Amino acid sequence: MEESRIEALEWSFDTLYKVQEIPTWFQELLTAFSKEKRLIGHGVFFSLFSGKWLPEQEAWLKALQQTCSEFQFDHITEHFGFMTGKNFHQGAPLNIPYTPTTLAIGQDRLKRIYAACQCPVGLENLAFSYSLDEVKRHGRFLDKLLEPVNGFIILDLHNLWCQLHNFSIALEELIGLYPLDRVREIHISGGSWDHSQIEKGRTIRRDTHDDAVPAAVFQLLETVIPACPHLKYVVLEQLGNGLESIESKQQFYADFLEMESIIRRQSQPAYLTNLASFLPLSPIVMGPPVEDEGLYEQQAALSTILETSHSYEEARTLLGQSSLACSEWQVENWDPAMIETAMKIAQKWKAGFVGFIS
Repeated sequence: MEESRIEALEWSFDTLYKVQEIPTWFQELLTAFSKEKRLIGHGVFFSLFSGKWLPEQEAWLKALQQTCSEFQFDHITEHFGFMTGKNFHQGAPLNIPYTPTTLAIGQDRLKRIYAACQCPVGLENLAFSYSLDEVKRHGRFLDKLLEPVNGFIILDLHNLWCQLHNFSIALEELIGLYPLDRVREIHISGGSWDHSQIEKGRTIRRDTHDDAVPAAVFQLLETVIPACPHLKYVVLEQLGNGLESIESKQQFYADFLEMESIIRRQSQPAYLTNLASFLPLSPIVMGPPVEDEGLYEQQAALSTILETSHSYEEARTLLGQSSLACSEWQVENWDPAMIETAMKIAQKWKAGFVGFIS
């Protein structure tokens, strides 16, 4: 910041729900970037695919509308998935089945976000999936979701790397399944390794945002930038609890310089001259919120199973006895190590917000 290297600022605007008053220095920082049209907003808690329209979602939209009256955002984004947990600020965003019902719910919610912010709206790709089939279908589903609002994708490259590693899929195959012409923003970050207890020797990559950016993610950045014709922002993410030591702070600085260097090498003088606006191509029409009580009940059942099971075996048994069995969730095909990972994520988040999807 002192060296004037930061060209834009991304603010996770809904994570300050416990803060009664934003500090003056932070307000001034946001205002400065807002005035230059270099402020972008990133939501965490909207729970895009909740089967039931929740009062908390209505309140979230009202808060967003108020925030957008105070600051000028160049765009607003949210996480893909639904939040586990009974309380709005508790739980983890996890995947949903890719069905006409979830598509309709997601499209409805994106329209409501646009109505509240009146600027381009986007979604971030997930780091977590239950099966290889989900991984392969994710990009196309994102494309369909965003069509009504002509929205865009945050291509989180660490999330992408998680999928590449966890499901042993080649980059060329996976990246070819994403609509890269919808990418307006890229995220890079670090994460952590988790050792599976049920598949000895297998490691799962988790998007915990608490460590340095791996070299492989920087390599992805080099590869992907030229393939994204409407890319406008590249954002380095790091949680504060990963920046407590002098060494971690120095590494974060080094990661920023490496990111900056890659962007400089890739960008040409005319790079930002013909970017898509990602604004709706026709007026947004909304009716009552789209809901599905059966989906909501399944989500509640899944949340309870993941948050309370003491072992993978218990979770697998409960899934087989639940309303998710023999359904569009296809729990019978879920990777055992990913069920184990989902349990760890849900049980980590159920006490409240501790970071992004991990």
